[in-house]
Amino acid sequence: MDVLVMLEDRPEHSTVLAHVNSVPSPLNSDRPSRDVVTLYGDPTIERLAMALAAAVEMRREPTERSDTIRHVALWPERGAVGDAAWRDQQTGGLVTRDVMIPLEVLDETAGNLLDECGVSLMRIVAGLSMHDWPEGTRRAISFTLSSTVILPAAVGARSDAFLDTYRHADGVGVDTEGD
Repeated sequence: MDVLVMLEDRPEHSTVLAHVNSVPSPLNSDRPSRDVVTLYGDPTIERLAMALAAAVEMRREPTERSDTIRHVALWPERGAVGDAAWRDQQTGGLVTRDVMIPLEVLDETAGNLLDECGVSLMRIVAGLSMHDWPEGTRRAISFTLSSTVILPAAVGARSDAFLDTYRHADGVGVDTEGD
């Protein structure tokens, strides 16, 4: 799972913690689909884990399709709420459905993420929090989330290299294996 985490100022009129958007891979391209997580305010490892939990849970949906575009907002009291859309292959019409992931489900998945790769998540939060980002640049870090964690917990898969690699938006790679 390819993920881009961005940091933005907190919207003044909203209590939303984060937005999670998925973008399918372009047609006739080898590029994977990508989840874009936008954190608001000061980044914390718990908030990052909750937002990643929303991305993971959206991919576990039984009706998940590779060409689906998803958008959810992460709310402290409601969980993840948003929608998903795709084109019907037969009619070409736009199909949409509401997405709601309860806070309890997000808490459990976020806990699993913290257990599996807490150190790597701390590095990402530290990277987003650094004060020496060049003036005017968008704070963003891209990384790959291993597929073993996306599997249901009943499978029993454990990956100490949960985050395979992460890199700053400028493309500089950092190996996180062995965390």
